[in-house]
Amino acid sequence: MSEIFDEANMRSVLGKYIPDGETLLAGIHAISKETHVTGIFGKCICTEDGLVPDKNGGTVALNKKKYADYDVYVGITQSSLIIAECEKCSYLYQFKDNPAVREEDIQEVTSGLLFDDLGTCYPLTDIQSCQMKKGWMGSVKCFVTMKNGSYFKLVLPKLGGVGGGMPHHGEYRDAIMARLSKSNG
Repeated sequence: MSEIFDEANMRSVLGKYIPDGETLLAGIHAISKETHVTGIFGKCICTEDGLVPDKNGGTVALNKKKYADYDVYVGITQSSLIIAECEKCSYLYQFKDNPAVREEDIQEVTSGLLFDDLGTCYPLTDIQSCQMKKGWMGSVKCFVTMKNGSYFKLVLPKLGGVGGGMPHHGEYRDAIMARLSKSNG
């Protein structure tokens, strides 16, 4: 548990999802209260652990949900929001084959996509809204809604854990909140 509150570990976990050419500007430990990731994927087939491209494959609507508290790292780069779990956890997955959707809503699968990696990195421009409220003991409740319908209910703690493993937590939290508040569509 203590390695969750370690800045080097956080950088390592978030680093897996940083888009090419970008760098992590700020990252913190947070608590996810609710996660709902949605996506429409085309020209693919569904396997046990992900989606793989297939030129003859169909369209799959996917929902990835979790309604329990769990530890996440939240980070921002020059143009992305990253939300990654601190430790492996389980989600509820729901699938629908060949949904009736607009063609422009379909993401073509061009390389293997693991279910674990869905909903971890979003362009900041895809944020539809971000609502922030004061929480308990200096925390901030943050409700981020994406343009595709995905959403995250997060708690951004005031402190970065005990032991001093996240010395930049306060300044990084302020930077993340400032950037997300600009997305208040």
